[in-house]
Amino acid sequence: MSKSNETTPNVPTLRFPNYSGEWQVSSMGKVCTFRKGYGISKENLSSDGTPCILYGELYTTYKTAIAKRIKSKTSLDPTTLFHSKKNDVIIPCSGETAEDIATSVCIPYDDILLGGDLTVIRSDLDGAFLSNQINSVRKYDIARIAQGKSIVHLQADELKKIFIAYPTIEEQQKISGFIDKIDERIEVQNKIISKYETLIKGIIDCLLNKKEDNYYTFKDLYLKAGEGGTPTTDNDSYYENGTIPFIKIDDLSQKYIKRNSDYITYLGLEKSAAWLIPSNSVIFSNGATIGRISINTYPIATKQGVLGIVPSPIVMTEYLYYYMKTTYFRGQVRRITVKGTMDCAYLKDLNSIICHIPEINHQEKRIALLTVLDEKIACERMLLQKLKEQKKYLLSKMFI
Repeated sequence: MSKSNETTPNVPTLRFPNYSGEWQVSSMGKVCTFRKGYGISKENLSSDGTPCILYGELYTTYKTAIAKRIKSKTSLDPTTLFHSKKNDVIIPCSGETAEDIATSVCIPYDDILLGGDLTVIRSDLDGAFLSNQINSVRKYDIARIAQGKSIVHLQADELKKIFIAYPTIEEQQKISGFIDKIDERIEVQNKIISKYETLIKGIIDCLLNKKEDNYYTFKDLYLKAGEGGTPTTDNDSYYENGTIPFIKIDDLSQKYIKRNSDYITYLGLEKSAAWLIPSNSVIFSNGATIGRISINTYPIATKQGVLGIVPSPIVMTEYLYYYMKTTYFRGQVRRITVKGTMDCAYLKDLNSIICHIPEINHQEKRIALLTVLDEKIACERMLLQKLKEQKKYLLSKMFI
């Protein structure tokens, strides 16, 4: 891959050898036609029938520029619905944020049924090339034309005004094929991580669910535990120049909490239900998304729905972390969860769960094995992140 002269107009920074000449620049309205899908909702999905795509699946299911495997089907009469043509590009008509709405997918098949709230873009361009361009260098151009506040909308008449750049169809296909190879490698990496996660889950259940271990109630396993709280956002002094890390459920994505983005002040801590949780505690989400768990590597405060658990001398922090991930413990949490507008596993109910905990020397041996596997998964996740960063960089340099 060669690096082009950055002073040359309408030529990308990175380009495959043997391709030359400037790219064409045009508004989408001049090279694309726009249609809308219609008539399919979640309630119309079935286990068999005609393959279909709903607009919400662009946010949850289709993460690459090409929809190679169509997830959903419907038994509705296909003659009354909108059919795709091979190479169509679809983009949602509405979304929660302006940035999210610039999410497109190329459909490489004829006769996929397309549901409502989808704009269908047809052109003689390579669909995957166009989709990759929309999802990368055109993303913020499209975000700027999205309208609305709580729900943003994207009108076809506004999309027509967006300018795109494109080379010959042969070069388009070369670029989209290359990006597709990276997407395939990312997919393989996700599967590798999933396999390791399944393996460690099975080993955790095998090692930590031993009935011959000592019996305790969950309450015996901590010196202090409690939910946090959120200082009112009406008072800037609770947040401005804050130095206390303030942890939310989204921060519980890895074994260790090593960084966070939100902070509160000591006054905010004092004026709310939040409390300062010492480092090396177990942090467990017991409201909304129940069951996320991490270990904090520095003192933190948490919002409501997130428990801080300071382990007692009976149990090592890492052992408690792994134990609370066992199928047995998670099943007990589901049993005591109170259903409502927001499900919650209250600490007073968690306290009565029977736990099987061995002596410290046995805990250390089991932790040693599980830590090795965790470190392997961490390496694989790091590689996945690097692959995603590589793709992002290439998209920024291979398109205009």
